[in-house]
Amino acid sequence: MRFEVKLPELGDDAVGEATVSFFYPELNDTIQEGDDLVEMLTDKATFNVPAPVSGKVVQIVAKENDTLKAGQLLAVIETEKDRKSVV
Repeated sequence: MRFEVKLPELGDDAVGEATVSFFYPELNDTIQEGDDLVEMLTDKATFNVPAPVSGKVVQIVAKENDTLKAGQLLAVIETEKDRKSVV
């Protein structure tokens, strides 16, 4: 099953958007749930978005220096688990 990983809500203090610094895995790498997937930057903080599931990274949608709003697609992970998507 393909699992869409989206930028989570950034909290009340955030400006509502973050910039992609870099992805830790490369395309087709296998990752484990909880592994760091992508480093994001805001005007106030740097944070990592963890992989919500274990599987293979089959698509990296956001590129370095892309600025995204909460809920926008970062990547797609192919997994055996029967889940849909995470926001």
